[in-house]
This record gives sequence, structure tokens and C-alpha cells, in this order.
Amino acid sequence: MTATPMTQTELLMELEQVVEENLNRHLGVAKEWFPHEYVPWSEGRNFDGVLDGQAWTPEDSGISDVARSALVVNLLTEDNLPSYHHEIAILFGRDAAWGDWVHRWTAEEGRHGIAIRDYLLTTRAVDPVQLERLRMDHMSSGYESAHSQDLLRSLAYVSFQELATRVSHRNTGTLTDDPVADQLLGRVAADENLHMIFYRNLLGAALELAPNQTMKAINDVVQTFAMPGTDIAGFQRKAVEMAIAGVYDLRQHRDDVVMPVLRYWKVFERDGLDGDGERARAELSDFLADLEKQALRFEDKRDSLQARLAAR
Repeated sequence: MTATPMTQTELLMELEQVVEENLNRHLGVAKEWFPHEYVPWSEGRNFDGVLDGQAWTPEDSGISDVARSALVVNLLTEDNLPSYHHEIAILFGRDAAWGDWVHRWTAEEGRHGIAIRDYLLTTRAVDPVQLERLRMDHMSSGYESAHSQDLLRSLAYVSFQELATRVSHRNTGTLTDDPVADQLLGRVAADENLHMIFYRNLLGAALELAPNQTMKAINDVVQTFAMPGTDIAGFQRKAVEMAIAGVYDLRQHRDDVVMPVLRYWKVFERDGLDGDGERARAELSDFLADLEKQALRFEDKRDSLQARLAAR
């Protein structure tokens, strides 16, 4: 017989001790760092405008166009932090251990946008006017996750999304071919990894509490996964460029994000699932097989394109 699904309130109460334990673990391993230490301030100079500096030109920066696009996408994604905070504050609450985590996570995430923007403007890596217009446009649209009303789907989503963000930041740093940017984005990626571990551990505990509900949530999230920056102007074009350049592609999504998390949860080794949970797991298995085929097709197209470009 299918177990009665747990309510959101029941899940929040049952997981609170796990939240407290993992928050204490996080605070014990998280390293204090300061955004200003990762910005080469001596390279900065005034822009045109009220301070009558020099107008930005593409020649001001030595990074490639695709690296610039990746940096902008990463920054704009970080910029919607107020919306992200609102979502988890409403869903998790602002009391006890859940609330302590909400505020700590928000404070840590806030450093990322500060540091990346300071780096971009100080090194004149991007057009500051265009960047500000993109920020205004993106933030004015706000952000609402497809899973914002469901605790289990939200926990599953951020388990994958935090890891995907880590991969994207880390590969963007490498792509810039700038040791300063690489170091900065490596520091940001380290934060994202710790956030992933926190959420991954919570969802793992949820699998023990409500295995069928949680398996359904995992299947739903994996099949519909999309990064929070998909509504950035021109995102699809930028995403293709970034995929070809190795920042984030289908192969990385499957092999470096989805599969490691599923393996940690022992999704395909678990006992105790009934009809709904088993069906969700079977659907997930089928989807992963199709995702492998998609990744192979992408690799073939990318390799063909790179060969054509090299032959020119």
C-alpha cells in the first residue's frame, strides 16, 4: 500500500535536526574570504560620464568574447539573489535552523555578485553601460522557480543547480586565461560546492523519510532542469557559445552534475519504494539513457564544428 504523503509542515519539522547538523558542519568547514582581495584595483580607471574618464572599448580587455559572455551570464544569474532569498525564506521559513541557513546562505551568495562585478569593472572586461542595462532588465523580471511551492522538488533542484553553478564558474575561470579571474571564480565555486553538499545531504535525509515522494521529486527535477539565468536576454545564443567553449554542456550536465548527485543518494540501489516511487525511478532511468544520447549528439556536432573552424 502506498504510504500517505508527508505534508510540507511535517517535512520541515522532521528535517529541522538535519538542517541544524548540516549548518553546524557547514560553518565548521566554510572559509572566510573577502571579495576585495580578489580584485586587481590598481588596474582600474574612471569611465566616461560624470567623472569624465575614458569610454569603454572592446580593446580594453584581453579576454575572449565567449569568456566575456560567460562572465556576464554568471554575474547576472548571481544578481537575482533577492528573488532567490525570497523564495527560500517563504518555503523554508525564517525561524530556528531553517532560518539560520536561509540568512547564512544569502550572505555567502551575496559576495559572489560583488566580487565578480568589481573584477569586471576594474579590469574593464565588459561594457559597463550594457552590463547595467542587462542587470536592470534581468532583475526587473524577477525570478520564480518552477519548484518554489514544493519543498522536496526545491531541495532536489538546488542540489543539482548549486553543483551546476560550481562547474560553470570553475570552467569560466579557466576560459578567461586570466589567473586573477581564475582564482576569483575558483573561490566562488568553492562556496557553491559547500552549498550543494548542504542541500544534497538534506535531500538524502528526505529520501529516508519519504522515499516515494522524494523519488518523484528527483525525477521531476532532473527531467525539467533549467538554470535560473535562462531568461537573460540572448541567453540561448550565449548558452550555445558557452557549451561549445566547454563552460557548460550536456556532457558536463549529465556526467559532472546529475550522475554524481544521483550516485550519492544511491537512487538506483535503494529498497523500500512502492508503485509511485518505482515508476518515478524507472522514468528517471529512461530519461538518463536519452540524455546520454543527447550528449553524444552534442559532442559529435561540437567536434565537427571545431574541425571545420580549425580547417579554415
